[in-house]
Amino acid sequence: MNGEKKIFNTALLRRVFRLAAPYRNRVYLSLALAIALAVLSPVRPYLIQITVNDYIKNGLIDMVVRITLIQMVFLLLETAFRFLFSFITAWLGQTVVKDLRVTVFNRVLHLNLSQFDKTPVGTLTTRTINDIESINEIFSDGLIPIIADLLSIISILVVMFVVDWKLALISLAPFPILILATYIFKESVNRSFIRVRNAVTALNAFVQEHVTGIQIVQAFAAEGREYAKFKKINSEHRNANINAIFAYSVFFPVVEIVLAVSSAILVWWGAGKSLNLPPDQAAALTGKMISFILFLNLLFRPLRVIADKFNVLQMGMVASERVFKLIDNDDVIKTEGSFAPAKVMGKIEFNHVWFAYTDTRYVLKDINFTVQPGETVALVGHTGSGKTSIISLLNRLYHIQQGEIRIDGVNIDDYTLNALRRQTGVVLQDVFLFSGSVMENITLRNPAISREQVEAAARLIGMHQFIEQLPGGYDYKVMERGSTLSLGQRQLLSFIRALLYNPSILILDEATSSVDTESEQLIQQAIDTLISGRTAIVIAHRLSTIRKADKIIVLDKGEIREIGSHEELMARGGAYYSLVESQYEGNRKAGRA
Repeated sequence: MNGEKKIFNTALLRRVFRLAAPYRNRVYLSLALAIALAVLSPVRPYLIQITVNDYIKNGLIDMVVRITLIQMVFLLLETAFRFLFSFITAWLGQTVVKDLRVTVFNRVLHLNLSQFDKTPVGTLTTRTINDIESINEIFSDGLIPIIADLLSIISILVVMFVVDWKLALISLAPFPILILATYIFKESVNRSFIRVRNAVTALNAFVQEHVTGIQIVQAFAAEGREYAKFKKINSEHRNANINAIFAYSVFFPVVEIVLAVSSAILVWWGAGKSLNLPPDQAAALTGKMISFILFLNLLFRPLRVIADKFNVLQMGMVASERVFKLIDNDDVIKTEGSFAPAKVMGKIEFNHVWFAYTDTRYVLKDINFTVQPGETVALVGHTGSGKTSIISLLNRLYHIQQGEIRIDGVNIDDYTLNALRRQTGVVLQDVFLFSGSVMENITLRNPAISREQVEAAARLIGMHQFIEQLPGGYDYKVMERGSTLSLGQRQLLSFIRALLYNPSILILDEATSSVDTESEQLIQQAIDTLISGRTAIVIAHRLSTIRKADKIIVLDKGEIREIGSHEELMARGGAYYSLVESQYEGNRKAGRA
């Protein structure tokens, strides 16, 4: 978004208020209270005028007492209405925010992975937390409070002109200065707020990215450089806030000065006028002047904050445009399919599949292969050859541009997403563990999976004894991303997770590429347990782990170079043979070193 762009249109505002449709009765009540407050606002100054006039003219103490009691009733009534108005608008804002945050997070969960490739996680966090909180302010400090303030201003002005139009004109003489100051203030704060919002987004993205990648930052001694970058972004945030604070520091004193000048002009004119009037008329003028001073104070109270509320509304609209852009993002995982078998045999077919992450820069080109049920197929090739892209397409993390992928002869787009992914177990190289217990990470908080099932799966994988030795056993709390466990232990936990879901198709992505020899042996045993009776697609740099594969597919720059068993491909002396030889040569050199 352009830093100077203003987002304020009625269509956007209507869409924001449609979010409150389930709570329309509260909206109507808040508007009714706004009207009631506008009517009540000028009543007390007018009663004070009557009190002063009658007391000076007739000395009627009883009348003064009665009017004072009436004023107290109006004051209590106005206070109660104002409390209800503030509470209801705040309640509306928080309730809409709660509903909207759920909607946004649900959309984030269903976005295609390509969106996460292009959008920093910190930006999505800002949309879900900060921007939605700004939409809350549209209700609590935005449109409805602005309507209430405008109604109060109109009501007070009408009463002032009805009581004495000359006094009204005289007391409002400095108003053009206030209107000009309000406009300048609004524009200045609006620019500052946009800068603040952009700076907050940049801060969130930067901090999230660098906390996640702190190991790389420290490993390459880049703390100083990253610290300098953060200071620069943080300074921009501070400068934007200081500009806003400066505008406030200038505007509010200007409002007070204009109010003082208005009061001074009113008193000066009234004092001069009363000298030439009879006592009765002078007394009446005194009552009017007192009421007008009170009118001015009531008038300036909403004027002090209405420009600020317009900016709050403006920033809420900017935030809502960003949030609605995320909600309207149609690059979501398609779930139009209706085929949902309880179990699949596991036959996989790639027919003339072409795939690109962006535009037409294809990373997979005319991929054709078939995996029979129960077969183990290995994908090998240099980094960037397309191995991970193939397995990402199999469970529809991305959508292909050309061709089709079939499971048991049915196009994967015809499956329901739940059915497709329920049949496909995935063990990734970079195992992600959430903050929570070992049990929660294995079951992913699925209440249908019992503790006995988890323990049985752990025994099959060979992890039960290790888990039992942890403090708290299966209730041991792992840190974010599983940082308190070794890479091999995290990998084995992911095997338990995959085994519990009993998939017909198993995908192993570089499952042993970064572990020690002892862990590799345990993982290899776990792999043998997992793939038994299942269709399996295995990716591995260590070619020793795929010798047992029924079929090996050799990829190079997104194309299939060779397909066959280990023995067949070695005898052919082609691309696979070269890969094996280069790896053995590398191992020999490492051994000599």
